[in-house]
Amino acid sequence: MLLRLNIADNRPLHEQVAGAIRRAIAEGECAPGDRLPPARELSLALGVNANTVLRGLRALRDEGLLEFRRGRGVTVAGGAVGRSALMERVRELVADGARLGYSKGDLMEMIKEAQ
Repeated sequence: MLLRLNIADNRPLHEQVAGAIRRAIAEGECAPGDRLPPARELSLALGVNANTVLRGLRALRDEGLLEFRRGRGVTVAGGAVGRSALMERVRELVADGARLGYSKGDLMEMIKEAQ
């Protein structure tokens, strides 16, 4: 898995780490069940602190994209590919809504109306 961070990006580093892994999952570089390199290895490859990588990994775990298993490391969750692509679209929707002056609550109401 080849990950890169954009030094010109103004997002926090942990969000960039999570985004890079999310992209790798969505593009099929990582399939469900694949094991990710240890956080220490990822931090060395990306040139960031291991805690920054762990924070990004925890965010992806909370989204349901990764599973943490004691003694087995971090693996890509089943169904993560579709969920990753959908989460990326949701993030784009939230960003577009914010740019147009809509709150997350406004967007949630729009989604409920669309059902």
